[in-house]
Amino acid sequence: MSSHAFTNADTARTAQPGHSAQPVHPADLAPSADTAHGVQPVHPTHPAHPAHSAHPVHATDSTHPAPHEAGRTLRRARWLALSTLALLLGGVGLRTYVNVAHAKSVEERTERSALRSVLTTQARPGQGLRTVALPATLRGTNEAALYARTNGYVRSWRKDIGDKVKKGDLLAIIDTPEVDQDLAQAQATQEQIKARLALAQSSLARWEGLRQRDAVSQQELDERRAAQQQALADLAASQANVRRLQQMHDFGRITAPFDGVVVRRNVEVGALVAAGSAANTKELFYLAQSDALRLTVAVPQVYAADVAVGKEVSIKLLERPNAPGKGQITRVSGGVDVATRSVQVEVSLDNQRGDFLPGAYVEVALPLSGTAKTLLLSPNTLQFRQDGARVAVVDEGGKVNLRPVKLGRDLGRAVEVIAGISAKDAVILNPPDTMEEGERVLAQKAPEDKPAAKPPAKPASSPQPKPSDPAVGPGASQGGKA
Repeated sequence: MSSHAFTNADTARTAQPGHSAQPVHPADLAPSADTAHGVQPVHPTHPAHPAHSAHPVHATDSTHPAPHEAGRTLRRARWLALSTLALLLGGVGLRTYVNVAHAKSVEERTERSALRSVLTTQARPGQGLRTVALPATLRGTNEAALYARTNGYVRSWRKDIGDKVKKGDLLAIIDTPEVDQDLAQAQATQEQIKARLALAQSSLARWEGLRQRDAVSQQELDERRAAQQQALADLAASQANVRRLQQMHDFGRITAPFDGVVVRRNVEVGALVAAGSAANTKELFYLAQSDALRLTVAVPQVYAADVAVGKEVSIKLLERPNAPGKGQITRVSGGVDVATRSVQVEVSLDNQRGDFLPGAYVEVALPLSGTAKTLLLSPNTLQFRQDGARVAVVDEGGKVNLRPVKLGRDLGRAVEVIAGISAKDAVILNPPDTMEEGERVLAQKAPEDKPAAKPPAKPASSPQPKPSDPAVGPGASQGGKA
């Protein structure tokens, strides 16, 4: 075995031609692990090259790496350890950041869920021309409900609803048999009284002649004079009774008291009617003058200074807002009604064309003096308390500020606000009664109402030819020939 080792060492240390021999290191003479097990190691041999100088060739042992390779391996291990440590530290930091962010997000969501969500809106500027719209009911210049003034049965009626009548036109006839009999009896009594009066007058004339001859006493003459005066009084009473019954009889003819139109008719032939206008008595006709109308409106005390006789106002129907009529103030009450705190105003309207009907509901637009600028706000933003109206405003920090406001006119879908807010304030819609000053809320602007888009018009389709058309039959060409 040693001979093989020396042989290998000699082979490995063989000097090249032209070079001096190098000493052999004792470690190189030791047998290797492969040699000890009978395996001959293979060593690289370098044949001599005549063009280069000879250098010693050392065999590299696989169990003893070179120093520079060991340093590189150590550096790689150190770099791998540092990278692993950095990754671990980065993972821990990332996990910590994710946990903190998640906790913060959960806290924010919890705070948002705890806050009250509200919708806000902003006041819009009002119009420059100020008018106040007041409700009213149109009336005819003359209106009357006609009742029976005598008891009887309806014989006939001559006018119906919607008919135009003139003053004195006959509307209905009532049969009054009882009144007729009473009238006949009163007329007969009147004739009896007339006969008794004539006898009393002739007796008085004779007794006055006898008294001149002193044939009768003065007492007897005075009695005849009293009888004659009593007969005159009875005749006057009888005549008054006859006239009363005659008028009761005439009341059986229902006539129109003025020119107008029949609004209601509540009579039928054969119906029993009673005299009077009590609550249980039904009216026969209702008439109204339609060519000239009037209305009475209650103007609030705050606008009483803008009312004057002769001032023109606008009157419009709700179903025709674009066709207003013109009226004129004719009368103004001289005081304020303590119950309503308003002034009663009467307006007349010329209705010769018949654009308006008696009894119609209208709105009267009364122009006001002054050009004060106001804001318009939705009514569902207001809260009413003992000290007046107020609104809830959200500031930039999301806190609620309860502000008292001064209101103007109520326009129905909007209310005038004279003071208390500005056009930039975010006002809460439908504020709850439990909302408090300084409360934090989650505000969101309410969407604006947009008009619904009209569906596109369908294009007109061309008429389809009928199968009976000869130009559409089988084998038809463009020229209409087969």
